[in-house]
Amino acid sequence: MRRAVRNSVVAALSGLLAFGTSFADMAQGKAPTRVISLNLCTDQLLMLLARPEQIAGLTVLSRDCSSAMLCDQARHFPVIRPDAEVLLAQKPDLVLGGTFTTETALLAARSVGARVETFAPVSSLAEIPEQIRRMAELLGAPERGEALIRAFGARLARLSTSPAAGAPVAAIYTANGWLTGRDSLPDDVLRHAGFVNFTVTHGDGYTQTLPMEVLIAGRPDLLIPDPSDSGVSLAGAMLNSPALRSAFSGPHRLVVPAARWLCGLPGTLDALEALVKARQALEASR
Repeated sequence: MRRAVRNSVVAALSGLLAFGTSFADMAQGKAPTRVISLNLCTDQLLMLLARPEQIAGLTVLSRDCSSAMLCDQARHFPVIRPDAEVLLAQKPDLVLGGTFTTETALLAARSVGARVETFAPVSSLAEIPEQIRRMAELLGAPERGEALIRAFGARLARLSTSPAAGAPVAAIYTANGWLTGRDSLPDDVLRHAGFVNFTVTHGDGYTQTLPMEVLIAGRPDLLIPDPSDSGVSLAGAMLNSPALRSAFSGPHRLVVPAARWLCGLPGTLDALEALVKARQALEASR
């Protein structure tokens, strides 16, 4: 019995020593070899920038195509539970989380000697290059990061415009009648596409709830319903209301998958491109 206990203690100390060595290697600029992500957005940044062999684990959300743009790519990597036992078994040298990742999971990561880095949610297109650069540096892939940033900047410059006088008004309408407002990534994408957010013309610009009847009476030029849970909840089913479909049809309705702007990624520009085309269609129909 004593020998078994002694062996387990020795194994645990050996593991912690190995983690400490890996941490020291990172401090000296060596790239991490086993990286785990505990956040949907860091999942995707990790897949974009890491070598496949660096990725030791992603969240289960990474495979949910309603939330993740890179869901198909994520199927090539293991998903993990964010608990101490799993983290210890995976022996990560870098663990990535978000601002709202549960503190218990982050404490578990630190308890096994891993370096922990957290990323805040992105609220503007301008923040995306910053996050790409930071992730690339953590992974020891600054060249890949800079190449991605250059491509992102060039595409953003081609697509971006500013709302002009008489610019069309767009409303991003989600489950339970929530309108997406300022200080959010979708709001910034609207602005870069040449739209005015409906929350500015009918409120203080911030996220708010609005009954469907009031939204229809407000007559925004473009309705952008969130399709992510429209078929699985009563709160989301309202987005398929015949009244909404009748009031906003043809060029006045655009579905943007939530995955396009839930995280700040190069693929977020797909949402911008779709909105630019929607604005052009509206202008042509006038």
